[in-house]
Amino acid sequence: MNEIVIIALAGFTTGITTVLFGFGGGFVVVPFVYQLMLRQPAIAGNAMHVAVATSTAVMIFNAGWVSYRNWRAGRLAAQTLFPLLWFIAIGAVVGSCLAGILSENIVRALFILYMLATISDCLLRKGFFTGSARRRLSLPVVTGGGVIIGTIAALLGVGGSVMTVPLLRRHGYAMQECVSASNPLSLPVALCGAVTYAVIGWHSIPLSGFLGFISLKILGLLVLTGWAGIVFSRRAIPAVPDVWYARIYVLLLCLVLLAMLIQ
Repeated sequence: MNEIVIIALAGFTTGITTVLFGFGGGFVVVPFVYQLMLRQPAIAGNAMHVAVATSTAVMIFNAGWVSYRNWRAGRLAAQTLFPLLWFIAIGAVVGSCLAGILSENIVRALFILYMLATISDCLLRKGFFTGSARRRLSLPVVTGGGVIIGTIAALLGVGGSVMTVPLLRRHGYAMQECVSASNPLSLPVALCGAVTYAVIGWHSIPLSGFLGFISLKILGLLVLTGWAGIVFSRRAIPAVPDVWYARIYVLLLCLVLLAMLIQ
């Protein structure tokens, strides 16, 4: 019963963070699911893979719904999404293939290093908190940056928003614009990652209720409560000033890093 409550709260929180910060699953889901899987001896050896796989599947539903709503509301600009989205998709394929090769401990270590690098980048580079003049994304940034974002995000199951948001922010975009773009930019990662983890994890978990490494029961509960969180955030949470938006974003990254470090 306690596990159900924990997953439900994680799902509800994920729905809120999807709308407010573009966190469609990974940063909230991975630590919670990882903890739960460690308590089950039959799954403990694949705990991180199950957490990441389930996270990528959650992102398909959460980020997909929010992207659709933002598109209907006219909040998505094609020049912001393309061609960056295509290169993220290429990277997502690469990262998904590497996921089946790397060990459990390596994936977890990369997740922590990735968080440290992202937080340091936000704190040390000028312009993240205060904003800057709008600049166009250069071709090297779109191509190289897109492939790197897709590779790391698919490998770690974090969607890519923690790299796309800082990237767009440093190029002069408002936080709301960054977050709105981050959800559709996460979809290639979510789709490639979910399919790959379902295939490479086939028959790897000696329990029912799994599609490869994806826990279907946890996925269902996370999606239902996540959509509830999305509806709640749109109706009940007021607009946040841009500078506070950026500060809260970095604070959330620090909390997730702490959760992974104390495992």
